Amino acid sequence: MMFEAVYDWLWLPIDTSRPHDVSFEVAWHGRLMVLAWSFLFPVGILSARFFKIWFGQKWPLETDSQIWWRTHLTTQYLGGIAVVLAMYLIWRPWGETVAANVHRVLGWVVVFSCLMQFIAGWLRGTHGGPQRAAMGEEFEGDHYLMTPRRRVFEYMHKIVGYMALLAAVLVTLTGLWISNGPRWMWIVIIAWWVVLAVLFTLLQKRGWAIDTYQAIFGPDPSMPGNQRRPIGIGIRRPNMDLRDEQGRLS
Repeated sequence: MMFEAVYDWLWLPIDTSRPHDVSFEVAWHGRLMVLAWSFLFPVGILSARFFKIWFGQKWPLETDSQIWWRTHLTTQYLGGIAVVLAMYLIWRPWGETVAANVHRVLGWVVVFSCLMQFIAGWLRGTHGGPQRAAMGEEFEGDHYLMTPRRRVFEYMHKIVGYMALLAAVLVTLTGLWISNGPRWMWIVIIAWWVVLAVLFTLLQKRGWAIDTYQAIFGPDPSMPGNQRRPIGIGIRRPNMDLRDEQGRLS
């Protein structure tokens, strides 16, 4: 009886004075947006921020791990596809309530932010560096030299990305309210956000937010990028003691 009571309670809409009755298009719009902004994009951000040096990697003897990059790229592109499909499904306004207006305005903000991220990524410039030169590519690329083009990209990519993710939280909550989602949806989504926040905090405190430049090119102080401050809040440049780094990551 208690299980049945809990089950019934979880399936009740958050506002019991209104029904939870949405169309096929609205339902899948919400599912795809939650998939993109609560799961795919956050996982991609975590991989890019905290896993540039992979477990067991003997940095700085081994540099430029591609695992974080492939994870980041895959999740961001899948998230972008989900956003496009979600926007295709729904174009009509959701009434004129405060929640609907907030959802609509911030929804377009996060969609355009998503588009900006992809455009910036495509225009971020060349890579360069010793690894690429060994493969016959250009040595003095935008990333290796940390040209103004690359620095603008990194500042914009990080600032816009985190702001869009925070705005997506409010968009998701207003979408749940407008559709009068059942209580289990609220619990699952908010619990997942709590897990992400706790994981982010723990990894940050453990010093896993390592500078992209050093993770890719190494800690040589003569390299152009190592002569500049790392871009981003809380970004760490690892201790030069190889044994300490190997002990932490193995």
